[in-house]
Amino acid sequence: MLRLITVLSVIVFSWSAQAEIRVQDELGELVLDSVPQRVVALEFSFVDALAALGVSPVGVADDGDASRLIGPIRDQLDEWTSLGVRSQPSLEVIAALKPDLIIADVERHAAVYEDLKRIAPTLILKSRGETYEDNLDAVLKVAEAFGQQDLMEQRIAEHHRIMDGYAAQLDSDATVMFAVSSVKGVYMHGPQAYAGGVVHRLGLRSPLPQDTEQPYIQATLERLVQTNPDYLLVGEYGDQTAVDEFKQNPLWSVMASVRQDTYVETDPRLWSLNRGMISAEIMAAELVKLLSTSTASR
Repeated sequence: MLRLITVLSVIVFSWSAQAEIRVQDELGELVLDSVPQRVVALEFSFVDALAALGVSPVGVADDGDASRLIGPIRDQLDEWTSLGVRSQPSLEVIAALKPDLIIADVERHAAVYEDLKRIAPTLILKSRGETYEDNLDAVLKVAEAFGQQDLMEQRIAEHHRIMDGYAAQLDSDATVMFAVSSVKGVYMHGPQAYAGGVVHRLGLRSPLPQDTEQPYIQATLERLVQTNPDYLLVGEYGDQTAVDEFKQNPLWSVMASVRQDTYVETDPRLWSLNRGMISAEIMAAELVKLLSTSTASR
């Protein structure tokens, strides 16, 4: 009888060990007893990863505006509860949703990590300061939390095939840079920013040195003229921003992108907020169209 109990105990222990999900994140190891069913995401890039897995979060830190998620991602999800701004999501609302997994950003949410863990198991990864390569690592970690590494690896392989296809259509020595503009100023996204990583992935060059460490660099008009990208894409947060003041200065017309009509106003949600494979593929398509159109017109 004792032997039977021992054998059964071993079987139960083995089943429990197999049922456990373990993920190494930025601050330690996350251990889950089962596949999460109610997930909240505190950054947009994590929502992109969840969409790839066919998982709809019950809560999203969407800055109080669901439209800040781009349509191709929103269309794959059920309705969610807003958790407020990404920098300071509401812990009360998160707790009320009774999640069994919270996905948080190590840069934004490390200070409340212990509070989040008291609500639910918390997977903390890079998002706000991540590079293009960091994002692909993070989406695999998200998939691990659901026991879906194989599915995500297939999606990443598909992503690379799509990006390779776009890269093959881009044969240019031109420099390309994305920047955001708000009332606070114009910020160039360097090679270490997500948009800069997408540009590099496509075989295009940044006008900033590849070893530039700062992902986001505030630019005066003089600095922008000195950087002088061949293609300048700017996403404006608001109707009147700092770049509109730049346009009133005679120096503005000195830039190559202005002279060649390759200055483009684009969607900051796509190029800055919604970092992920879906966004990167749409960005790549935009660059192919932009470069092919401008080349044909010359």
